[in-house]
Amino acid sequence: MLILILGLILFLGIHSVRIFVPRLRDTQIAARGLGPWKGLYSLVALAGLVLIIWGYGIARQTAPILYEPPVWTRHLNLLLMVFVFIALAASQLPAGRIKAALRHPMLVAVKIWALGHLLANGDLAALLLFGTFLAWAVLDRISVKQRGDAGPLPGPVKWDVAAIVVGLVAYALFAFVLHEWLIGVPVIA
Repeated sequence: MLILILGLILFLGIHSVRIFVPRLRDTQIAARGLGPWKGLYSLVALAGLVLIIWGYGIARQTAPILYEPPVWTRHLNLLLMVFVFIALAASQLPAGRIKAALRHPMLVAVKIWALGHLLANGDLAALLLFGTFLAWAVLDRISVKQRGDAGPLPGPVKWDVAAIVVGLVAYALFAFVLHEWLIGVPVIA
C-alpha cells in the first residue's frame, strides 16, 4: 500500500496546489516561466500516476475485504462509466451544452468514476484509491467555486455530439480492451 499512497500523494498533491497553496503556481510561473512549471507539474503527475497504477495492482492482491458489494453495483458502475467518458470527452472539447451544464466536466467525471468504483469494490485498496480521489474532487470543486470560476458558456450542439461519440468510443475501448490491459481486471468477464 505504501507505493499506492506515495502515488496518491504525488498525483493529488500536485493537482491540489491551487486548492491549498493558490499563489504557488503563479509564483513558480513568474520565477521560472510557464513551460518549466508545466514540465515539473507533468513529471510529478506522471510519476504519481505510474505509482498509483503500480501500487494499486500490488495492493489489491492482498488488501483485506471490508465489504462485499452486491453484483448489481458492478452493473451500475458500468452504466455510470458511460457518463464518465462522455464528461471526460466534453472536458477536452470546446464548450457545448454538456460542458456548460456540468461547468467542470473533468471534476464531475472524477467524482462519478470514484463513486462508481467505490460501489463496485469493497477492498481496502479500492477504498483508499477511489475514496481519496472522490474526496479530492469534492475539495477541488469547492475550491473552483470559491475562486469564482463558473465554467464555460454554452456553445454549439456539435460539440455535444462530438463529446457523446468520442465518449462512447473511448468507453467501448476501455471497457473491452484497455481496462484489462492497464489495470489487469477485465470489465466484462
